[in-house]
Amino acid sequence: MTARSFGEIVGGVTSKAARTFQPVRRNSYNVGEREDRFYRPVPKSEVGPRMRAAEAYNREYKEAGKRNGPLGHIGLEVLRQLYRMRCPRTGRLDPAIDTIATKIARARSAVIEALKALKLHGFLDWIRRTEPTENDGRGPQVRQVSNAYRLDLPAKARALVARIMGKAPRPVDDEDRRAADAAETERMVAALPLREEMALRVTDPFLAATLARVGELVLSNERESVERSESSTGSNEG
Repeated sequence: MTARSFGEIVGGVTSKAARTFQPVRRNSYNVGEREDRFYRPVPKSEVGPRMRAAEAYNREYKEAGKRNGPLGHIGLEVLRQLYRMRCPRTGRLDPAIDTIATKIARARSAVIEALKALKLHGFLDWIRRTEPTENDGRGPQVRQVSNAYRLDLPAKARALVARIMGKAPRPVDDEDRRAADAAETERMVAALPLREEMALRVTDPFLAATLARVGELVLSNERESVERSESSTGSNEG
């Protein structure tokens, strides 16, 4: 390859989109062709819940015997960095892979694998992009530039984010579990000696002790009444 032809391939006008210096990929679109319909803003208030949901997803779907979950610790690092780099207002997100790698101090190959995992599991999507080279017909007419990324959530993570942010009711099975737990706790408290039960039910120590003494007196009177009744019944039978 001559020096001139090499310059035609990697040279050209300066662009706001990051150069990748890679051959043009299939299914690529010109810069500005689809981004407005593709980007999706993510409010700052959602970033923390989204990362917590991603971490929970990564733990839940970790296969037995493997050190990492399906996203991996580098995947979570990449995802966190992408949230930092997005435009909160428009959702614009188009960093070069080398830029991501530099920001998190990871190898380019590791970032590429992390991006693939994030896309596979529904946390990320992207479109490949190109831009004109203005080579006057003497070389490639377009060159590959950085992808446009869209931050997303799989259904399970989306439901968890909504729950964290208080935007969704708890599942029915969760409500049933909580009701069963409350009933079991009530049964255990009711089985305690009266003084211990009152101490748990009443926050004021003096009031709890007073109620316990009254309760014990009532129970004592009831026992004496039962004993007298049984004694009277026995005497009549004799």
